[in-house]
Order: sequence, then C-alpha cells, then structure tokens
Amino acid sequence: MSEIKIDYPNFGFEVTHRDEKSNARIGVITTPHGTIETPNYIFCGTKASVKNLSPYQMKEAQTDIILANTYHLMIQPGADIIEKMGGLHKFMNWDKPMLTDSGGFQVFSMGHGTCADEIKGRSTGTKKESLLKITEDGAEFRSYADGRKLMLNPETSMKLQRQLGADLIMQMDECTAYQVTRDYTAKSMEMSMRWGDRSLLAFDKDHDGTQGLYGIIQGGIYHDLRKISAEYVAERPFFGTAVGGCLGGSDEEMYGILESIQAINHPNRPIHFLGIGRIKDVFQSVRHGIDTFDCVMPTRIARHGMALMKGVPNERINLVNSRYKDDPTPLDEAMELPCSTEYSKAYIHHLLKAKEMLGYQIVSQHNVAVINQLMREVRAAIRAGTLDALEKEWLVD
Repeated sequence: MSEIKIDYPNFGFEVTHRDEKSNARIGVITTPHGTIETPNYIFCGTKASVKNLSPYQMKEAQTDIILANTYHLMIQPGADIIEKMGGLHKFMNWDKPMLTDSGGFQVFSMGHGTCADEIKGRSTGTKKESLLKITEDGAEFRSYADGRKLMLNPETSMKLQRQLGADLIMQMDECTAYQVTRDYTAKSMEMSMRWGDRSLLAFDKDHDGTQGLYGIIQGGIYHDLRKISAEYVAERPFFGTAVGGCLGGSDEEMYGILESIQAINHPNRPIHFLGIGRIKDVFQSVRHGIDTFDCVMPTRIARHGMALMKGVPNERINLVNSRYKDDPTPLDEAMELPCSTEYSKAYIHHLLKAKEMLGYQIVSQHNVAVINQLMREVRAAIRAGTLDALEKEWLVD
C-alpha cells in the first residue's frame, strides 16, 4: 500500500516561519477555494450551517474556513441532494475553503460516547441502540431521523465526502472511548490504519484534484500506540495529518499525546487537531506544531449566554448573570464589529433572558470574531517570538 502515489495538484502547504522556542510555526494551506494562513481555526457548520450565523456574518467576523459534518448531512438532506445543488460551497453560499470529517466520530459516539465528552464536560447520555455493530467492513447504525439502517465505511465515507465537495476531507477511522482497554484500543487503531488504506484507494479512484485527504492518528492515551499510528500516517500519501480519538481525561494527558508524536508527524504537511479549541488549548497545542483546530465551543457557549473575552478568568463572561442587567458597556469596543461595539451588555442580557434569537446571534458572532482575533495575534506572536507574553494577555486566573 505504501507504494501508492497521490498528487494534490491544486493544494499546497508551506511553512513560512518557525518559532525559535517551540514547534510553533506559521504556514499557508492552499486549496481550490483559496488559501488560509495557519495557525487557524475551523468553525463548525455541522449541518451545513454555523449555528445562528449566516456565511456573510462569518466573513464579517473575518473567518477563513468552516467545516460540515458528513454523518449529519448523509441523513439530512442527503449527499445526493447536496451534489445535485452543486456541492456544499454553492449549497451554503460559502466561497472559501471547507473541511468535512469522515462521519466516524458521530457514529461511534452514538454507540458509547467518546473521550472528548469527558474532556469537554459533555453529557454522555447517548442512545446506545443507534450504533448496531462495528466490523472490519464498517459501522452499521440507525438514522436518528427515521430509524432506517445505514452503513458507513471507508468507501462510503469517501463517496459521501466527494459528493459534498469540501476541499479538505478525512479518512474513515474509529474513535475509541476513554474507558476501553489497551487491547481494544490497539486493535481499533490497527483497523483504523487498514481503513486508512481503504480510504486512500477509494479516494484515488475518483481523485480529480479538488480535494485533499487527511490521515488520522489514533491510539488513545497510549503513547506507543500513538507513535505507531503517527508513523503510519506519515508514511502514507495523505495531504494532511489529523490527531483524533481519545485524548485522555486531563489537559496533561492530551498535551502529552501531542508531545509524543510531534517528532514523527510529517514535517511538510498541515496538522489538524480534531474537536479541540479552547483558548488555552490553542496556546498549548501550537507549541506542539498544530496548525488548525476545530471545535463547536465558540457558538455552543454563545447559546448559553457566554461571551469569549481576552484576559478574563475562564476565557469568558456569563451575560445571563444579573450583574450585567444594567451594564451599559459593549462587549468589546476594540473589535470594530457591530455585534461587539453597538449593543450594551444590558441589552444582550435582556435578549438572552427573553430568549430572543438576536441575543444568541450577537454573542455567536462576537465569539467567532474573538477566536479569529486570537488566531491573528497568535500568528503575529509566533513571528515576533512573543507567544509566551501573548498567552499571559489572554489567559488569567
């Protein structure tokens, strides 16, 4: 399998600057829908829509790239419909780069939850009956929409992602839970590697230069397994590298995984961190060579009234708190964005208490803009060698 050659003629990744104190780096990813500078943040438009925000509002907040979810879109409206409508870019009216995941994370989390639930404090009350079985062939599950039986495997995932038409796509893999044994994790990782080979073959069969395929590093919390998986991904002709699966029960475990594989990762490929994206994660992870992140956090916490802020405890303020009911100040006068400068915290507090959609929209766009500001400042700090100082500006106890 390692002898297969895949070129990516309309894609590229160039490292333009390296930090002298860490493995942080500045890079440029080239895609058919434009270039993005890294480190960068990929915002989650799970069902071909970023919650509460239009593509215009995402651009207004200076967003460079968004993602959509293969699992949800295969169920509604179906990849055939999106292909018929000209692919995700035309379907959503988004003309910048896009990423889709393989769908595997959602399938397996429906079955047993994942380590990300524990790291991010999510509820793990999923319906176990939705995942019917996992075999070498793939994952069989029931649609949450109508109960019909579906199959997702490397071949169907590549076909679905081809129909969706995102620029950057992911191999099919299995995401293991935190509580499973080392033996299960090892067997799962080996199956994901075989699925990676099948993903490459299926991708190459219809490859036309419009998509770049990422391989995914698995292995759970076990550093020796992570190294084996990282070596596999580096040896195969993927365009990019992604770090996925169970990342431990603590920040220390998660960052330790990144440290264990950073010397093995292919040096000339972009490295994506799947499903991770708190502000403190950005600072720690870029030092281990991570180029891109994706996370639902910015818009998810907005729906709970949380506004991201530079230099405040816990990275955010809770606008539902009564202390803001008569606060005349805007979210951030320096942001140069109406959602951040033209509405008082008192007004936003009122909207949230009244459950008016405008409140969620204002806070969601503000949070996206704050993360984009963070990434611009991180890139500038890497160039200037001032990443440590910038981290102290953003993160306080």
